[in-house]
Amino acid sequence: MTPTWTDQAPIYQQLADRLAVQLLDGSPPEGEALPSVRALASQYVINPLTVTRALQALAEHGLVEPRRGLGMFVTAGARERLLRQEREQFLQKDWPALRAKLKRLGLSAKDLNWEST
Repeated sequence: MTPTWTDQAPIYQQLADRLAVQLLDGSPPEGEALPSVRALASQYVINPLTVTRALQALAEHGLVEPRRGLGMFVTAGARERLLRQEREQFLQKDWPALRAKLKRLGLSAKDLNWEST
């Protein structure tokens, strides 16, 4: 299945975001290597230079680090940093908008089933 990209952000940023979600999920684990640039370019059907830019963006945030001749590796504490950032963004941006929508729709906590799949 070919991944879809939107016009809302550069493709390298969208890829960096997708890889960050995978890091949040623990894949690959801290200290382990990410797939190669070629492998990611093939998987996502994009130019290797775009993949390189996405990996640079992750490196700039301290989530991965290059190891000469070996590739990019997930840094220690990367998942915890991402989790902290995602929680902060959710609480500051996403939650207020979601709370307002729930209020407009007349939904309360008892109407929401947290455990359903």
